[in-house]
Amino acid sequence: MTAAHVLLVEDEEIIATIITEFLGSRGIQVSAVADGEQAWALLRGGDPPYETILLDRDLPGISGMELLQRIKTTAQLSQIPVVMETSSNDAKSIQEGLDRGAYYYLTKPFQPDVLLAIVNAAVGQYRDYRRMRETLEKAERTLLFMESGRFRFRSLAQAQALAGGLAQACPEPLRAAAGLQELLINAVEHGNLGVSYQEKSALILAGRLQEECERRLGLPEHRDKTVEVVVERGADRLSFTISDQGAGFDWHKYLDFDPGRIFDPNGRGIALARKISFDQVDYLGDGSTVQAVVKL
Repeated sequence: MTAAHVLLVEDEEIIATIITEFLGSRGIQVSAVADGEQAWALLRGGDPPYETILLDRDLPGISGMELLQRIKTTAQLSQIPVVMETSSNDAKSIQEGLDRGAYYYLTKPFQPDVLLAIVNAAVGQYRDYRRMRETLEKAERTLLFMESGRFRFRSLAQAQALAGGLAQACPEPLRAAAGLQELLINAVEHGNLGVSYQEKSALILAGRLQEECERRLGLPEHRDKTVEVVVERGADRLSFTISDQGAGFDWHKYLDFDPGRIFDPNGRGIALARKISFDQVDYLGDGSTVQAVVKL
């Protein structure tokens, strides 16, 4: 796998050096600039190579918030994840960034393991998007004609593959694909395998999430668990009903982005699915079943 490439926009030279050297020591290529004007000159030229942008909120000239707005309203840049660096955990400021599309946050001074986990999560999100886009560009849209279907799977790899396939049934496949992947993976990780929010945070920081999921998949108590997906097309809507065999969870607090959890390396998937991929997302009962709707 090629090294990740990150654009760092940071006017404090010492911080920029620390971040560049630390991420570089972990195999991540960093291009650093000191202000928004330099960053915008690099970004606006076409198809930039960056997979994540680390952006200081308080910049001279073009502010971090203004640069964020430009990035998220420019078609060829809008899918690049932005990690907002801030010295404040003020809820109002964080909400402003969330509203403009910054779904990852870091507080100064950084903890190295948190910095690495957040950057890896953001890069992973972008690589998933690129992979899904390439898959969908090559796919034949035969599922557009599907009226109903029932699918079962059990592993994370199967969840990713099925998300790309089911997205082809939607009028905007790329929009739906990311949300489907989030919901299907959640059904495996949090549903069937019982990985709690706190456990996932710790596993991400330790770089062991995939390893632990594979271990749990092989345990006798999880080996036969599956996730069921039922697809139904109506006159004006396409619904995906996803049911796992777990104990359920308190889903209410995950429907929207919570400034109180924004510094965690996880916890964005359901809110992203609601905001970006679907017109409606409803959890049923104890949370082991979710229905996502795309309007036609």
